[in-house]
Amino acid sequence: MTTPAASAPRIPEAVHRRRWAILGVLMLSLLIVVLDNSILNVAIKTISTPAPTGLGATQSELEWAINAYTLVFAGLLFTAGLLGDRLGRKKVLLGGLAVFGIGSALAAESGSPTQLIAFRAVMGLGAAFVMPATLAVLMNVFEREEQPKAIGIWAGGVGLAIAIGPITGGVLLDHFWWGSVFLVNVPIVLLALALMLWLVPDSRDPSPGRVDPVGVVLSVVGLVLLVYGIIKGGQLADFTDPTVLASIGAGVLVLAAFVVFEKRSDHPSIDVTYFKNKVFSAAIGAIALVFFALMGVTFFSVFYTQSVRGYTPLQTGLLMLPLAAAQMIFAPRARLVVDRFGNRATTTAGMIVIAAMLAAFATLEADTPIWLLEVIFFLMGTGMAHIMTPVSVVIMQALPREKAGSASALSNTFRQVGGALGIAVLGSVLSAAYRNGIEGKLGALPAGLRDVAGESIEATLGVAAKLGPRGKGLVAPANDAFLHAMHVTALCGAAVAVVGAVVVAVFLPGRPTQGQRGQDEPELVAAAE
Repeated sequence: MTTPAASAPRIPEAVHRRRWAILGVLMLSLLIVVLDNSILNVAIKTISTPAPTGLGATQSELEWAINAYTLVFAGLLFTAGLLGDRLGRKKVLLGGLAVFGIGSALAAESGSPTQLIAFRAVMGLGAAFVMPATLAVLMNVFEREEQPKAIGIWAGGVGLAIAIGPITGGVLLDHFWWGSVFLVNVPIVLLALALMLWLVPDSRDPSPGRVDPVGVVLSVVGLVLLVYGIIKGGQLADFTDPTVLASIGAGVLVLAAFVVFEKRSDHPSIDVTYFKNKVFSAAIGAIALVFFALMGVTFFSVFYTQSVRGYTPLQTGLLMLPLAAAQMIFAPRARLVVDRFGNRATTTAGMIVIAAMLAAFATLEADTPIWLLEVIFFLMGTGMAHIMTPVSVVIMQALPREKAGSASALSNTFRQVGGALGIAVLGSVLSAAYRNGIEGKLGALPAGLRDVAGESIEATLGVAAKLGPRGKGLVAPANDAFLHAMHVTALCGAAVAVVGAVVVAVFLPGRPTQGQRGQDEPELVAAAE
């Protein structure tokens, strides 16, 4: 008697045998995309110092150096996912890695902040084709019952990159020039390309969607205008400025036009009908909110450890280890907690832990014992691990396997948009609060220097260094103003995380009964279709 075809494995045996090796190659590809931002976080203080040590980048230029990457990344992710579904995920992965490597080499040789911003955008273009393809390939080499475990390990790879990035960046900055933090990507790209050609199978959607150039342009233009307005408002410490209001308003209008266009299009970049599924929408929202809070905090914590506390880039990288270690430890095991308590309880608890730790940043002072920062970082990593793994599984299993590229792209689009807005909004809150706190202490400076010195703590300390002994009186006020600004920003981040906790508590599914387990899968797929 033959076994019915329906019960046969859906993955070819040759691919199934090497699935864990393939996962390793996919994680290496993912590693460099995440590694790049975590390395840059340690290097931003060095890049902000004047030449020849750095590029003399202002705080708003630093925000753009980070956001040029994330906005291009986020804006093109969905199209990249569709192209992977259409052309083949392996081809798209190889092309994306090559562009990322070229962009990294160019960024390392940047001669000005403007060049760095442009080459970071090139890196974002390459990364947009890497990230969704890794998760889409994963979904096509693992059987459904192994997918949660594989996604947990994949999410743990993000923690590994967060750990390796700051330490690698610190070591490189201790021995080489600032551009080495980008050049290090090139050998990793070459290794990943060689392994991918050898091991990774190609896959594609048998009925892929059409590419939507109008939707891509509208989404990128809308996001850039919105983020530009937010960053400009922080730079000026005035969100009522006509330029700021016009940019933010135009960004919102273009994004609204994008949503209307996507609803009416027969081949949308983002199929808005997916969001009728409340579970899917809540999971996507949770990812965006947690990255909004996390990226904003990472941005200001580097200035806290290096500018206020006086740690080197390498020491700062080591201080961030608990955040990464917690993700590496708990991300692969989070599915066990979900099995025991359900998605809702696990993710809500993770969000509450993140909110509490962000609020804890508001208690840090210049002389706070450093072990308290380590505890905060470890608990933040623990909270993230218990959010990212369950919501990634919910998102990836909410759509049919053939749409894996689209589901991955949606997840990563909202992750990157959340992160970019986190840096823009919380960076602008930090900038505005700092300028308001320091302006009264800069009265003795010439008018031209006063405006420059008020932009960030690094700008103030740079002016103080140029003034020599006369500038020493600015150091303590700069630290005080920064700490106040950091406390305000941390509380804003905590409020965002609380909103995330409410969203997942209301909309994510609880622990299914034994009878429901077999029914959830088709219902979830049907709701998303």
